[in-house]
Amino acid sequence: MATDLDTFYFNKDEPNKSCLLTLRSIILKQDELISETIKYGMPCFCYKKKMFCYLWIDKKSNEPYILFVEGQHLEHPKLETGNRNRMKIFRVNPNVDIPIYTVELLLNKALDLYRNGTINIK
Repeated sequence: MATDLDTFYFNKDEPNKSCLLTLRSIILKQDELISETIKYGMPCFCYKKKMFCYLWIDKKSNEPYILFVEGQHLEHPKLETGNRNRMKIFRVNPNVDIPIYTVELLLNKALDLYRNGTINIK
């Protein structure tokens, strides 16, 4: 029986489906304490049950992105704030190779906020 998570990923067209599934795999491999759920209709990744990032597709460009919940603490030239105060996004072009090193770097910077206590985990 398909879950809401399965439905989210498998209802996407290529190349977004493969890109999102690869990003999911990369995120989940970063730490054994990461779990995945659906919030607001999109895959949400939690560290010790505290939300730290989401996967979504931009409505205008139709390209996937990773949304970092505590993005205001992250600095990287490829992160975009847009009209958000707290969150930042990292766009991923599904038609080229995923910049795995950059994605892992950003994920670990975000996770370190929780690991080192910058973001309080109750």
